[in-house]
Amino acid sequence: MKQILAILSFLLTLSVAFSQTSTMNLITPPSLQKGDTIAIIAPAGILKNRKHIIDKAKKLAQSWGLKVVYGKHMFNQAHHFAGTDEQRCQDFQDALDNPNIKAIWSARGGYGSVRILDKLDFSKFKENPKWVIGYSDITTFHNHIHNLGVETIHGIMGTSLQDKPEVIAKSIASLKKALFGEALYYKVPFSKYNQLGSFKGELVGGNIAILASMLGSDSQISTENKVLFIEEIGEYKYSIDRMLHSLKRAGYFSKVSGVIVGDMTKVKKNSTPWGSSIEQLILEVIPENIPVIFNFPAGHEPDNRALIMGRMVQVNSNDKIVTVKFK
Repeated sequence: MKQILAILSFLLTLSVAFSQTSTMNLITPPSLQKGDTIAIIAPAGILKNRKHIIDKAKKLAQSWGLKVVYGKHMFNQAHHFAGTDEQRCQDFQDALDNPNIKAIWSARGGYGSVRILDKLDFSKFKENPKWVIGYSDITTFHNHIHNLGVETIHGIMGTSLQDKPEVIAKSIASLKKALFGEALYYKVPFSKYNQLGSFKGELVGGNIAILASMLGSDSQISTENKVLFIEEIGEYKYSIDRMLHSLKRAGYFSKVSGVIVGDMTKVKKNSTPWGSSIEQLILEVIPENIPVIFNFPAGHEPDNRALIMGRMVQVNSNDKIVTVKFK
């Protein structure tokens, strides 16, 4: 009996240790320094007639003192994609493996990242972590790399430079801060739909459609004791509702510390009215005891503030102000 109790005690210790490990801070890639090199690549959608915009992104990074290289196949065209799966994969793999490249900045999202994800070898990346930057379809990489134990940056991409400088000034400033190791702190406009409460945890999430598409794969994330960020563009309300319920059935909202809702952009109107606001739709899925804040400026709008995925974040909210502070 003593031996059995000893074994059970040992297993309990292992269980506690594993639980603690699952919530430990992830590896932070080195902050950028002047003179560092970054790569701009296109892992997904086509960049037809957009080279001049990507060149603006290059000049922006150069103004920060960085050197910039382009993916060899970035401006290729393979129907929907910026080159074939093999070409896009090669550009990403080259950037992952090159120790001189300190960050990988996505030129755009669209669709296509999942088609190359399982072709990539992250062995050298794990030995030499570097920042991977983007949003939307790049949620694929945020999720997968989170499970590898490395932080990433949800932020503007190369094609974001098509917007007027004054409109994206805060987005640009926040990305620079994240890359160069400065603290991120945001004040968020109050929403009457907020479920008040302070919460903290590692930040995970991204685009709702991509989160739902990762379910059941090695890239599915755990949200237990974490802060979940969500955003979406161009979907019907019933489609958003379906995807959120899929996430709910997978346990995404059962033990989450809290939820940050970003932009819900260009929600399509169905011929049959949904009958409630997008905020009410979201709150119907998330339990009432889970804190939720709306109006965070991140997603498919020009004001797209940088978020460090995998970093511990503290959210404080009351009926007057909401603050989001990264560790």
